[in-house]
Amino acid sequence: MTNPTALDRLDHVAIAVSSVADAVRWYRERFRCEVAYEDATWALLKFANTQLALVVPDQHPPHIGFVCSAAERYGALTRHRDGTQSVYVLDPAGNAVEILKPYVNSGGFDV
Repeated sequence: MTNPTALDRLDHVAIAVSSVADAVRWYRERFRCEVAYEDATWALLKFANTQLALVVPDQHPPHIGFVCSAAERYGALTRHRDGTQSVYVLDPAGNAVEILKPYVNSGGFDV
């Protein structure tokens, strides 16, 4: 169960790439990470302390993603193909911020 007093958590950073496959290969050759998901428009790489999303900008905005127990207060949540639910908002400088509803990760615990 999600702890309502827990601090919000950085879930991932998403950076723009021109080729998801090339970027995945580059990161895997240089760093110890696991591919959690990959298709032609985005990939999610798991590191020991966070995740890195590689996105094609015309499909997904570069952004930073936080898990927040009150994600719904930022707007209507959208369910994604990986089962997560989130809403995108812009910070005062115009940067995209994804607010994710807490979810059960592959380790079997709420994040």
